[in-house]
Amino acid sequence: MTTSSKSLGDWLKDFEQEAFRLETLDDYSQSGGVSAYQDFLAGKPQPEDFKTADWVTTVGNATQAGKRMYRVHVVTRPLTDYLRFELGWGYIRNVKAGEEFFILDITEQENPIPNAPDFWMFDNRTVGAMSYDSEGKYLGTEFTGDSKLSEFLAYRDLALAAAVPFPEWWAQYGE
Repeated sequence: MTTSSKSLGDWLKDFEQEAFRLETLDDYSQSGGVSAYQDFLAGKPQPEDFKTADWVTTVGNATQAGKRMYRVHVVTRPLTDYLRFELGWGYIRNVKAGEEFFILDITEQENPIPNAPDFWMFDNRTVGAMSYDSEGKYLGTEFTGDSKLSEFLAYRDLALAAAVPFPEWWAQYGE
């Protein structure tokens, strides 16, 4: 994992083999897709600009090039309104573009990674730890040094070992 002058956006376009994301929050409502979230809450259909957002292109380009994009989201039921939106609209949309999702549901089990921050890991060597405020607004990403790589690899491995594939989880608990 190298400290880099690259931005998160650069890494999301330039990784070589895989990009892993750990999501630990139940509200990212101020970080993107805010108007689509408001439409979801109002019971409106998905807006076209949400269905065709830049993220869908980023994922599609990566997966079509043979790269893997995957994530684990730590959740507790019942889901917040935001998680119902993110999983029901966002994840289903992104799966169609090739992104893989896993759910670590800690409703009836202990969280195996209680101190893990949100992060992206690129090619098992570069980690960007992400910061959010209490309202779910993204504040930035700090790329950590090599000394923390093993810690983030362990977070990923523990999360994946305890998670289930999103389609399986959604079939049982989705709304």
